[in-house]
Amino acid sequence: MPTLSSWLPFEWIAATRFLREGRAQTLLIIVAVGVGVAVIVFMSALLSGLQGNLVKRTLSSQAHVVLLPTEEIARPQQDDAGAVIQRQAQRLRSIDQWQALRARLESLPEISAVSPVASGPAFAVRNEANKAITLYGIVPEHYIQVIDLHEKIVAGELRVNAGEAVIGIELARELGAGLGDKLRVNASNGATDTLTIVGLFDLGNKVANGRNVYVGLRSAQNLLDLIGGVSNIDLALRDMYAAETLAQRLAGETGLVADSWIKTNSQFFTALNSQRMSSNLIRFFIALSVAFGIASVLVVSVVQRAKEIGILRAMGTSQGQILRIFLLQGGIVGLLGSLLGSALALLCLTLWRLLATNPDGTPLFPIELPPALVLITAAGASLVGVIAALLPARRAARLDPVVAIRG
Repeated sequence: MPTLSSWLPFEWIAATRFLREGRAQTLLIIVAVGVGVAVIVFMSALLSGLQGNLVKRTLSSQAHVVLLPTEEIARPQQDDAGAVIQRQAQRLRSIDQWQALRARLESLPEISAVSPVASGPAFAVRNEANKAITLYGIVPEHYIQVIDLHEKIVAGELRVNAGEAVIGIELARELGAGLGDKLRVNASNGATDTLTIVGLFDLGNKVANGRNVYVGLRSAQNLLDLIGGVSNIDLALRDMYAAETLAQRLAGETGLVADSWIKTNSQFFTALNSQRMSSNLIRFFIALSVAFGIASVLVVSVVQRAKEIGILRAMGTSQGQILRIFLLQGGIVGLLGSLLGSALALLCLTLWRLLATNPDGTPLFPIELPPALVLITAAGASLVGVIAALLPARRAARLDPVVAIRG
């Protein structure tokens, strides 16, 4: 009755036998590969979680791209005495035909959500306290698709009907206000309105929590003298890292000012890129050290098994078969090391979640181990093992049978 080994290729049988005979060397190199893979997987998952958390916090109160009307250019003018007067334009400007523009933007495949906003400066007054604020007129069902404001509500609800407002926890503290209290809003053009506080939010940003006040779009249009108009259009993209490219394209096509989150947070984005480049460099050198480790072990294996290789060649084994035997060894070592490394990385991530916590016991930031990362790393380690085995495999394949047996 045929056994399993009778169905296996000759190269596989020889490769696994060589690995079993040199158990100590095989175990050491598998552990070395596993440690390298564990570092790569753990570091990749950790940096991905850290960067995702930083980006999420940065964009908690900011759209991926914001379209604004072009600024009015101050032009020098002369009075009756001939003196030059520089007059600055202070009025808020509306985006022309913004409804048609919104429909056009919604048809673009790169854009996932479009939200018209009427925003401008104002003062919030309660009793003797007053505070400079930024008033945001929004349509909630559109706005929450760009900014997750509904998830930041800590008291009350996100509701901006006529006469209602949602304010930040910092502004509520400074004004001594809470849910159900009245708040008077005075715009710079003299318009005023009294609003009821129906919700409190925490965007994780003290400045935004102390300045932002959200009301209905129509209420903001009336207060800011933007009847029927909007001051900006906020966009959410399917790929946030393509924001600057799309912003430049939209600016050229529409004639509007297009500010991307990348441009607005240029130093932060540069730091992210630097961190990503440095982590890629570290991963490259770890993979390089793993490759040299596998290659060195297999070179020693070729020297130790020179006579066996010579006997195999004398028995009719082709150079191609010898080559494949050692390439298989490299691939097997890389695969087993990647599996060990993935298990070690999972253990490290579990310990990280248990030890790296906030004072209230919650994790510092969410960190996951995507299956795709494990699969890619396993395939990469196996490929590195095969490439590392190429030089010793070629050396083994070129051994002269007579010289190898006599040696």
